[in-house]
Amino acid sequence: MPLRDFVRTRCPSLLKEYRPSRLLFNGHLQTAYGAYGDFSTVDKVVYDRKLIRLMDGGTLSLDFTPPDDERRLPDDTPIVVTFHGLTGGSNEAYIRSIIVPATAPREEGGLGYRAVVVNFRGCAGTPVTSEQLYHCGNTDDARQALMYIAKRYPRARLIGLGFSLGANVLIRYLAQEGDESRLVAGCALGCPWDLQSVSYKLSNGAWIDRMYSRTLAHNMATLIKRNVDKLANNPKLSEALPYLLALPAPTLWDFDTYYAYEEKALANRTFESPGDFYRWASSHYVLSDVRVPLLAINADDDPIVRDLPTDVGGNPLVSLVVTRGGGHLGWFASEKEGVVMRRRRTRWVKQPVLEWLRAVGEELAVDLPRGRGLCANGEFTTEFGRTDLGYKELEGGGKFRGETLRIEGMVSGF
Repeated sequence: MPLRDFVRTRCPSLLKEYRPSRLLFNGHLQTAYGAYGDFSTVDKVVYDRKLIRLMDGGTLSLDFTPPDDERRLPDDTPIVVTFHGLTGGSNEAYIRSIIVPATAPREEGGLGYRAVVVNFRGCAGTPVTSEQLYHCGNTDDARQALMYIAKRYPRARLIGLGFSLGANVLIRYLAQEGDESRLVAGCALGCPWDLQSVSYKLSNGAWIDRMYSRTLAHNMATLIKRNVDKLANNPKLSEALPYLLALPAPTLWDFDTYYAYEEKALANRTFESPGDFYRWASSHYVLSDVRVPLLAINADDDPIVRDLPTDVGGNPLVSLVVTRGGGHLGWFASEKEGVVMRRRRTRWVKQPVLEWLRAVGEELAVDLPRGRGLCANGEFTTEFGRTDLGYKELEGGGKFRGETLRIEGMVSGF
């Protein structure tokens, strides 16, 4: 069955009109509400955090739900592997709004799945233990996290779910791995796609565009300042950090001029400019290489994402849905609640994503396990033929409530 028909029949909510909440009638209001609204009383979730050390010395935290000691699930239960936005994490309301119903028991109307949020270096309380953080083009951390998850649950289908920057990472991983992907399918929400276009237009547009750019750059600068002692050990970054931290109100373009583009130049490629780096890091240009079903959803009034790959790279395995309204990771709608008919705001996008997760988690014909074989390399677990990447599990972590995790100095929702 063609993917277009598969999406139409398995995700019927996508065929219904999305009607934004009347008070959040444009993309700016939708985005602002996602960033500043109070979501501490909804979508409550308990995570069990696992820490893994990577071969370059970095650390990732993987937050699983439900914890095994609270609800034991079969080993072949599908797992939603989630990648957050720019400086987000498992505490983000946009993540909880989907993984809570995805992991709720079937008898309570949920999918009964397992979920794990991959928190990037320094995010959601993850310690920074190396001289590098992460950036929009880095897929190796996602790759190593998937190695750990696949080793822990070899019989489970792994389904990728990415938000904003995490969606870009997810799509690039799928394109790079091709038929070797450990993920059987993917879902990308609010993907920025053409990163050069996003950064340039936000940094050089109207005042409100520059406000978004400075908010995103502020979040990253805050993360860097908290870990500057570790990052200063990176010889290339040690030259760039003083300039970056001295800027009174850096934009996203400033940030990548001084940070991501410089940091990546240490690896196997040197970039001539931030634009060159952005083109390399964008998921916009790699869709033709994706080899598993991928559903992407964007809003036509997203104030951050402007240019969409409407041709989906000519790939029949990719479906792009563009809604009228929704902002950046918002998609808030109103629904009536209780006998007094009080209205509450819910995220419309939750329903089509759950329909997609159910379809690819239960109907897709796949062979397991997927990806390259795993092997021991000293105290690390690596892949056959790729011994430069690997992980080992650390002590620590443990259970915590996702809705109570607060990261001071950061603007949520991105």
